Amino acid sequence: MNETSGEQAVAVEIRSGGSQNVTPLAYDGFLRSRLDALRELVGLSRTRVDSKTLAEAGRVLDEAAARRRLSGQHTVVAIAGATGSGKSQLFNALAGSTISDTGVRRPTTAAPIACSWSDGAAGLVDRLGIPGRLRRRPVQSAEAEAQLRGLVLLDLPDHDSAAVQHREQVDRILALVDAVIWVVDPEKYADAVLHERYLRPMAGHAEVMFIVLNQVDRLPGEAAEMVLDDLRRLLDEDGIALGEHGEPGATVLALSALTGDGVAELRELLGQFVAERGAPARRISADVDAAAWRLRPVYATGRRPGLSEEARDEFAARLADAVGATAAGEAAERAWLRNANRACGTPWLRLWRWCLDRRDPPTGPVMVPAQADEEATARQRVEQAVRTVSERASAGLPAPWAQAVREAAVRGSQGLPEALDELAARAGLPPGRPPRPGWWPAAVLTQAAMTILQVVGGVWLVGQIVGVMAPNLGVPVLLMMAGIVGGPLVEWGCRMAARGPARRYGQDAERRLREAAAGCGRARVLDPVAAELLRYREVREQYGRVTGVEAAVR
Repeated sequence: MNETSGEQAVAVEIRSGGSQNVTPLAYDGFLRSRLDALRELVGLSRTRVDSKTLAEAGRVLDEAAARRRLSGQHTVVAIAGATGSGKSQLFNALAGSTISDTGVRRPTTAAPIACSWSDGAAGLVDRLGIPGRLRRRPVQSAEAEAQLRGLVLLDLPDHDSAAVQHREQVDRILALVDAVIWVVDPEKYADAVLHERYLRPMAGHAEVMFIVLNQVDRLPGEAAEMVLDDLRRLLDEDGIALGEHGEPGATVLALSALTGDGVAELRELLGQFVAERGAPARRISADVDAAAWRLRPVYATGRRPGLSEEARDEFAARLADAVGATAAGEAAERAWLRNANRACGTPWLRLWRWCLDRRDPPTGPVMVPAQADEEATARQRVEQAVRTVSERASAGLPAPWAQAVREAAVRGSQGLPEALDELAARAGLPPGRPPRPGWWPAAVLTQAAMTILQVVGGVWLVGQIVGVMAPNLGVPVLLMMAGIVGGPLVEWGCRMAARGPARRYGQDAERRLREAAAGCGRARVLDPVAAELLRYREVREQYGRVTGVEAAVR
């Protein structure tokens, strides 16, 4: 057993958990910013990410808030180890008195025992759930107490105990303490349970870990150094940074709790570690790192989210095709030309076309199946457009956010075909006749003049035939020929002149319908999708603040 100041120290039981004036723990600005970002991240993600995925982050926030309210002058260090590793013996050696029972019976330690070197730690021990009968205060020399002032040392049950409740206690307390001393022995230092269940998952907590190779008195000659080097190799494979050459990381050393060899060195290192008072914040920071790493698949992606202009334009073009914008433009162009023909065409040709329309009217029943097929095809085009744009918007996003984007697109697409049909009826051809250019009255008058020439020439000839007028075939024939030839020429010229305005009128109608379809698709599909992408960008920015490296998620 280790002795301090030449005297055997004793320990007194602490039963009072009364109120004590303590200085709460204070986090620096960077850690507070990370915690605030993690809290904001969890809040923004509750409707998109399942509660099980966010549970660890929520636990870290709760524990960080709980630890912050408690003493910042104390550091809680747990001694953990396997059965027979000698952790209780080391606990007693550091305390300077027999506090935790040791023996060959396994498991020896059935419940965690707390030992505090100064007042004000009651709240911390209460948080750990350790009853008053298992709390001790070593009574040592002033020098020995000053060396470890602020330390709260715990002796935990065996992490590989056959009793399930012992292992559960170890796991629960390890999640709450500020630092851990892992005690291993020459026989079990490479135990797979220790490395796979504890050390490897806690690799990010290296700065608040001590790895102690105990019972080196059992190793002959240079065997202790060889085992220690092999232990360092295993820790390196676990991803645990070793605090060598002044670098941050776990402290690794060899000692013998039985003979006291190396215990003084550990005591000195512990004293320096506690005096820094940085372990609680480093532990919380490591917990935030671990939570952020678990959440990385939910927030990090290799691409910048968003919809390109090309994808937006393609979506608008698909909707325009579904609503028949091109056909509407062509129909508007034909309507303009038809109006021009009615206004500027020869009366005889217009009369002939009217008779044909009266004789062969379009039959409605034949068009019904074609119209139904066209509506079905248009609906399929809309669905395909929505599916394509949602796939492009969600490509590369983490699963929860990709699902949210697709769901937003599907919700927006409900009723979209009907809205497009209504829009096509409203924004297609404008009511009334197409507008007429300024030259139309002159063309109409010219066509009327050609008709008058034909009528005058015809009446003149009839008058000559019945003997009412003097014979003179040249002038009436010339008038009739001028009217007969001039009428079609005027109509042809008007048709040529009407092509440009008709095309512009059709293009304008197509443009209006395309813009209306694009606006409808944007309001119903693209804007909800963009809102989900914006929400993802916000949480990704928060995730960057949590990790402390925003570039890591871009």
